[in-house]
Amino acid sequence: MLRVLAADDEAPALEELTYLLRRHPRIEHVKPARDAAEALREIGRMIKSGERLDAVFLDICMPALDGFDFARLVAGFAAPPAIVFVTAHDEFAVTAFEFGAVDYLLKPIDPDRLGEAVRRVDAIVHRDTAPYDEPGTDEVIPVELGGRTRLISRADVTHAETHGDYIRLHTAEGGYLLRMPLSVLAERWRDAGFIRIHRKTLVSAAHITELRFDEGRVLVQIGDLQLPVSRRHTREVRDLLIRRFRQRPPSPDEPPSHDE
Repeated sequence: MLRVLAADDEAPALEELTYLLRRHPRIEHVKPARDAAEALREIGRMIKSGERLDAVFLDICMPALDGFDFARLVAGFAAPPAIVFVTAHDEFAVTAFEFGAVDYLLKPIDPDRLGEAVRRVDAIVHRDTAPYDEPGTDEVIPVELGGRTRLISRADVTHAETHGDYIRLHTAEGGYLLRMPLSVLAERWRDAGFIRIHRKTLVSAAHITELRFDEGRVLVQIGDLQLPVSRRHTREVRDLLIRRFRQRPPSPDEPPSHDE
């Protein structure tokens, strides 16, 4: 069960957010705060009293201390809570992702989307007992597309490549640009089964269908695409794929193994 804090400077919005959070079966306690400054004071009080705080659901555009200022401050805590932004503005989505937000919800709040955000928080809080490919642990990424922000699922990303100052995320539907160093994304998605195969390429192990050796070169197959593996990363990629194969549950059509 989760203990969360809700912050919004608009009273009706705060009341609605608090009400919806309290209705969710995975949440045991919700503390409302009228702005980010009050939220910070409340966190300080909770730390002193030894109370646990799992996540903060907050607006971005608030007076004095906005949502990003708040996120920047709590990031320095020894055990920072997960952050979910709830806002009427879609243009801040990419920045929110760069701040490490678990999710980004638009007002008016859709209860189903709020429930999805709560599930993501729950998966992160209990990540030690939840494997990365367990249902409900996916992540939504805000990307720029034609001057607009679009949300795509991490599970749909087959691989990512450096593209100037950006990363290009590849999915079956196309490519999307994300302003972030590949090294940061690799660390963020490491526990989700993404592996570095080259200094410029990050791939999802779940989408790799074959490891190929061709005249001294090592390649991974993703759909119809073959991507080169650098010598530095060859052993790591091979070992990961072997572990995944051994852990894969047998297909109903597969004969049982008699290996000891």
